[in-house]
Amino acid sequence: MRHIALITTGGTIEKTYDEATGSLGNTRSIVDRMLRRLRLADTAINVIELMSKDSLHMTEEDRKTIAEAVEAVLRTQPTGIVILHGTDTLELTGKALHDRFATTTAPIILTGAMRPYEMVRSDALQNLTEAVFAAGVVKPGVYCVAHGRALAFPNVTKDRAKGTFVEK
Repeated sequence: MRHIALITTGGTIEKTYDEATGSLGNTRSIVDRMLRRLRLADTAINVIELMSKDSLHMTEEDRKTIAEAVEAVLRTQPTGIVILHGTDTLELTGKALHDRFATTTAPIILTGAMRPYEMVRSDALQNLTEAVFAAGVVKPGVYCVAHGRALAFPNVTKDRAKGTFVEK
């Protein structure tokens, strides 16, 4: 049995549409809706709803909170950790986690989406699926998993023109 901890922080992947205001925002985690669409044989997922923030508004204090949550989860000896994160500052959080957990005992996977789960042609479910899979098969370290690739930190950056993450 694989034991995956899934930490939600918000970001585009979890944005929802508010009909009253006509806006997309991070109001609550919707990861449970996404997980219900996946077939996860021999996999237990423990969801930790840490925050619901657009990553453009994340602070160093937020990154510290994420690192503390990862540290607490690592004590439970999971197979892997997946962090749902906004793509705009995922690179900063990934580097901070890489610096703090250089000798981690489990894979730490950051993922997000360029389009919210609720939108047509969203990459959210694909990236979540790939991240959960990667958490069980890559060696310990800190990675960005999206669009069919697992990239190791600290050499990860968002390529806005391509709409994906690439190696620096």
